[in-house]
Amino acid sequence: MTFLLIFLCLLALVLLISYVKIHPFIAFLVIAILAAILLGMPFDRITGAVEKGIGDMLSSLLILISFGAMFGKLVADSGAAQKIASVLMGMTGPKNIHWAMMVVGFIIGIPLFYGVGFVLMVPLIFSVVYKYRLSAVGVGIPMLAALSVTHGFLPPHPSPSALVVQFGADMGMTLLYGFAIAIPAIIIAGPIFSRSLLKIPSQPLAAFVAADRPDQELPGAFNSFFSALLPVFLLIATTLFPMVFAVGEKGLKILAFISSPSVVMMVSLFYAFCSLGLLRGNSLSQIIERSVGAVKDVMPVILIIAGSGALKQVFTESGVNAEIGAALQGLNMEPLVLGWLIAAIIRICVGSATVAGLTAAGIILPLIQSGQADPNLMVLSIGAGSLACSHVNDSGFWLFKEYFNLSMRDTFMSWSVMESIVAVAGLAGVLLLNLII
Repeated sequence: MTFLLIFLCLLALVLLISYVKIHPFIAFLVIAILAAILLGMPFDRITGAVEKGIGDMLSSLLILISFGAMFGKLVADSGAAQKIASVLMGMTGPKNIHWAMMVVGFIIGIPLFYGVGFVLMVPLIFSVVYKYRLSAVGVGIPMLAALSVTHGFLPPHPSPSALVVQFGADMGMTLLYGFAIAIPAIIIAGPIFSRSLLKIPSQPLAAFVAADRPDQELPGAFNSFFSALLPVFLLIATTLFPMVFAVGEKGLKILAFISSPSVVMMVSLFYAFCSLGLLRGNSLSQIIERSVGAVKDVMPVILIIAGSGALKQVFTESGVNAEIGAALQGLNMEPLVLGWLIAAIIRICVGSATVAGLTAAGIILPLIQSGQADPNLMVLSIGAGSLACSHVNDSGFWLFKEYFNLSMRDTFMSWSVMESIVAVAGLAGVLLLNLII
């Protein structure tokens, strides 16, 4: 009965947005309240769950998306994105640019959270698309597939790192296996799959599209790459520093503060104000006026993501994830497949990859403790399952849809299918490794 109620709620959400044309934020709130009532949540807890879901979602993403929009606008308007695009295009050519995007996404995806990588790379994707008249979805999917896989499969991202600890797995071995599985999954879901998406119409957000500048007006290659990728460098540096140098407890706390995504984006934005603005003859008032204008363009995205947080919280507090896990736990199948399946179904119902991974881990833990599955491979199997079939209850779905300005149908056909390919390819890689080792 729970599965049917969830399906009906999600179907109603899609219909409200696609056919009734209600704004997604309003539709999310209506369906969140309806779902809470149907799932038997006490009335005095419903508004609290909705508000908590919105607050939790915005607390982690508001600074990131708004500062990321300002940062992206500055990178685009200064010509830095155009310079980076020209360098990449000179190295690969138009026919192979999707491979270059995949490699860039994989490299920056290892240290960066998915949301940071997304808002950081959007100006670069759009600059390539507009300058060389390429398909936005065809260029973007390979990079976003790489970001998604690293987020779901590989430590030091939150869910796989927590699973390593919970299962008593080996961090280094899990990372090694993860690379072996992640690379083929990214290639299949990225450059290969994206070839079928070239005809999908897309008009990306105008805030991140700047008019072409003459070459002599562009910032230098080093300045462009360093300014645009400073968030990556900061996160890598703060991760490696305690591994190389001895730091006390206070030092670790300082590094934790510096490496938080909000602080990293803030520092990077202020540096870009100088390197791409003030030092190139622009006044501070001009820089801020242009940058802040980009926040207006992403406000609808922020509202939609906040609404998705309300629905996710209702599903979580109503015990949907635990009920689904209990229903699936008794299935007689290969433990690695079972872990993947539990994570995938919770992901489809709840929408959060992290919630799906951590919930599935608690359910599958007894099988690990009894030695029925390799803990390193189980981390990867659950991680792959937690990425399956992203749709309307996932904030990543709406980030992609709104930034690339796609229809619901085209978002399902591109983003949702790509995430599902990643999940299935990841499971296939885990099972293959399980035969070999």
